Amino acid sequence: MKTIASLLIASVAATALPAFAADAPKKLLVVSTTAGFRHSSIPTAEKVIAELATQTGLFTVEFVQQPPGEPSAPRRPAPLRENATDEQKQAFQEQMRKYREAEENYRKAKADWDQALKQALARLSPDSLRNYDGVIFANTTGDLPIPDKEGFLDWLRSGKAFIGMHSASDTFANWPEFIEMLGGHFQWHGQQVGVECINEDPVHPSTVHLGKSWAIPQEEIYLFRNYDRSRVHNLLSLDKHPNNGTPGHYPVSWTREYGKGKVFYTSLGHREDIWDADPNLPNRRNPVEVSRAYQAHILGGIKWALGLADSPAAM
Repeated sequence: MKTIASLLIASVAATALPAFAADAPKKLLVVSTTAGFRHSSIPTAEKVIAELATQTGLFTVEFVQQPPGEPSAPRRPAPLRENATDEQKQAFQEQMRKYREAEENYRKAKADWDQALKQALARLSPDSLRNYDGVIFANTTGDLPIPDKEGFLDWLRSGKAFIGMHSASDTFANWPEFIEMLGGHFQWHGQQVGVECINEDPVHPSTVHLGKSWAIPQEEIYLFRNYDRSRVHNLLSLDKHPNNGTPGHYPVSWTREYGKGKVFYTSLGHREDIWDADPNLPNRRNPVEVSRAYQAHILGGIKWALGLADSPAAM
């Protein structure tokens, strides 16, 4: 027998079926590459997004994933002390020789890996993007080497969908046009905490199932820069600072329109147990019901951005 929690995804998916059942599934390109911090939850995010596509039949997904074998920089030996013995000096010289050799090998391997990343992201070229209805940035970070930044934004403005989860807002920190498109950029986060998210739009497809508020026992909560409340349509927010309790408006999730395109962003999605409803997931702090609600949250956002579900109010 189905549980109430398991019905969340089915109920969110079903709202779009009568009007769109005859249409071919939308096509999404899911990008999970990183040029900065890499979240351990990315494989879980990829799995859940693929499952939502299969369960609903509303869209298909293809992935742009991290190339294997990303090299790690060697660690420089600790400085030699002033009173070091001759034996210690000799050992240090040998350590530095090995370090310089490892550093040279690292630079070569890193150049090869960077080229592989660039090749993977060639799927974000304007020619390739013509094959898709939208993109998902699932916990991306850093300055990703996409081939044509302006072409990417032109494609989105033409009527396509952008869906971003968690550290999608920690991507392209030095690209003002991307930040303007998204509606804000990651600034800071503190320790993981429990929060009570205020539902600012209880009829939006991504929040219709959450009631007046949504309690999350543990998650990493972002604060933002370049965020203007008047330029987005807020979905979820906090009324006090997640870590020090200072009263104010602290956005968690929002939408906005970008030309003819639609943007959905949620800052949630750091932890595996936010994404994954497996009750046997190691180190689970959030109950399965929170994971199911999060899956319904992002599914509703995907549907809205793809034009598969309407919202009475959006920007």
